Amino acid sequence: MKKQFRFLGALLIISFAISSGIFWSYEHTINPSIHSMGDVVWWWLISSTTVGYGDISPLTLQGRIAGAITIITGIYCYTNFITLTAEKLHNLMHRDRLGTAQIHSTDHIVICEYTAFADELLQTIPHYPELAGRDTVVVTDLVGVNPYPHTFFVRGVPISPSALKQANIEEAAYIFVFSNARFQEPDIKTLHAVSRIQGMNKKARIFIEMHNPSSEFVHYLDPSTVILKSRDLLESVLRNKRIDLSSYFPCSDQNPS
Repeated sequence: MKKQFRFLGALLIISFAISSGIFWSYEHTINPSIHSMGDVVWWWLISSTTVGYGDISPLTLQGRIAGAITIITGIYCYTNFITLTAEKLHNLMHRDRLGTAQIHSTDHIVICEYTAFADELLQTIPHYPELAGRDTVVVTDLVGVNPYPHTFFVRGVPISPSALKQANIEEAAYIFVFSNARFQEPDIKTLHAVSRIQGMNKKARIFIEMHNPSSEFVHYLDPSTVILKSRDLLESVLRNKRIDLSSYFPCSDQNPS
């Protein structure tokens, strides 16, 4: 967006330089309305915004051509300025919902990828005192807006350092990385994301979903990393109607439906 603003600003400057130069050269000697360059600047401003007071009008063909260039350029630039400004304000006002705001939480939960199991986890968190009450951040590009109003949202690919920094991954206490099935080899993508996360946070407890937990690359993970088998997650959901994390956390409600 900054490039667009710079382009429009440069276009207006070029339009001003060319149009006002032509207008001054051909009009100031014969047009009684022009007494100084300031009058030409006024004419350009009024013409470029298409207000058209009519106090200064071109008398020559060249002046009319300069006016046409000014009007066409002004319409293009100012309408785009207004559109970009409105979009910028909209994004600022809704940045939490759109996932563009910086997260400042500490000792929070970060969920990477918004999949069906990630959604199940969001329903599960309140049942575990160790997790309940912590801020939760969802990092994903699979949805365009915040899936839940009570969570924070970062729109981006979880492997992206900028998205992870936006989620304040360095200060997270618990990190869950779910497998994205749209990739041909999701486990490799997941392991890559985890390796990047571990390079940014050495203290968090990390849970990683894997389709093939016996992968030859698993031994590169930190020993404290907890592997959640996709099959076990599905079985847990089908049996308990939510993800079962009782093996890792005390549960305040051991047998809910």
